[in-house]
Amino acid sequence: MEVLWFILGVVAVALGIAASIALHEVGHLVPAKLFGVRVTQYMVGFGPTLFSRRRGETEYGLKAIPLGGYVSMIGMYPPEHPEAGERPRTSSTGLFQQMARDAREVSAGELRPGDEGRMFISLPVWKRIVIMLGGPFMNLLIAFVLTAVLVTTAGVATPSTTVSEVFRCVVPASVQQERAAAGRSGADACEPGDPPAPAFEAGLQPGDTITAFDGAPVTGWDELSAAIRDRAGQPTAITWERDGAEQSGTITPRLTERPVTDGLGRVQWEPDGTVRTEQVGFVGMGSRVENVPAPVTEAFPVMGQQLRATAEVVVALPVKLWDTAVAVFGPAERDPNGPMSVVGVGRIAGEAAALEDVAVADKASLLVSLVAGVNVALMVFNLIPLLPLDGGHVAGALWEALRRGWARLTGRRDPGPFDIARLLPLTYVVGVALLGMGVLLIVADIVDPIRLF
Repeated sequence: MEVLWFILGVVAVALGIAASIALHEVGHLVPAKLFGVRVTQYMVGFGPTLFSRRRGETEYGLKAIPLGGYVSMIGMYPPEHPEAGERPRTSSTGLFQQMARDAREVSAGELRPGDEGRMFISLPVWKRIVIMLGGPFMNLLIAFVLTAVLVTTAGVATPSTTVSEVFRCVVPASVQQERAAAGRSGADACEPGDPPAPAFEAGLQPGDTITAFDGAPVTGWDELSAAIRDRAGQPTAITWERDGAEQSGTITPRLTERPVTDGLGRVQWEPDGTVRTEQVGFVGMGSRVENVPAPVTEAFPVMGQQLRATAEVVVALPVKLWDTAVAVFGPAERDPNGPMSVVGVGRIAGEAAALEDVAVADKASLLVSLVAGVNVALMVFNLIPLLPLDGGHVAGALWEALRRGWARLTGRRDPGPFDIARLLPLTYVVGVALLGMGVLLIVADIVDPIRLF
């Protein structure tokens, strides 16, 4: 049965990712057709065509390798005529110039009589940007809709005022990290000389619900945590409920070194690789996290946290990839917050679906959240300003607008459309790099996968 659940999880997420890729291309297709561009192909996947059907002037199809998709529009490169704008230099016989010339010839071969006003390159810059941003925007929309559904139904993971665990001692974060690395956690992490945790001394136990602190009612864990941090070294009244009966006592938060975490509860790191810490009041107890349904507006902060976390990974992608390679070919462990391939995503989906003692609704929520996260990653990654990614086309259009605007301000001749074909060598380099990244991550996800469960 566990194997069946694993397969169902993989298939479900695979279909979700395939649908996301197809809708990403729809995000390009719809504005292109609205702006009158002739679209010759709409394809999901790469490689040999498995199925296709022509509707009007566009061929719609499915290809064998489901690792992306594309929309083919006529006139992606400016023609080699002065009256059409910028005249590409043709005097050189270098390899790069030949590559650009060949690309323009292929593009020109797609043109038919009457296509003069239907080329992509003939559109105003803002329309081209709308077309290229349509795909990432579609991924953002998918991620928001899925997140909104999760927020309003399954709820948001919210720390409650119920105690989940009580620590026996208080030690600095650096010492705690050393003991954890040695395999010592829980009660084993304490030594005879360690100071007892204030919560343990006060008699608190897992399952207790904190109702008041310092004479004020407690309505949320974040509020309680902030109050505890500010009361280091000060005896403070605390009230809790246990088995329906109210109890009270006095607790003195101890000033200690604790890790700094972000909005998702992840530990923050210093540039030198050490854990970022701060000195705050601490009592040594944890909160029981519960899923609480929330208004749809709560989807915005959740999306904001996902976008920020994904952007951090993309910005540090070269370093993350190097760390992944070191983990694959060395003794280091993979970063659970690092990049992964579709193989890794599928593996996590299968493990999530195969979890024991987890309700079917909770498994579905995990899979939906995984697809939402993939869409956030697709959006952010495609906005990188490098060809052949969507961000590269946007960057080219913005550069064209900038130099045309400068020409108008300085009274110079309009330079015409920017010849993006000149960037084809860079495009191929980026393409090879993306292929290498994909191979590395697939190998890593097979031999040293990230395990979240």
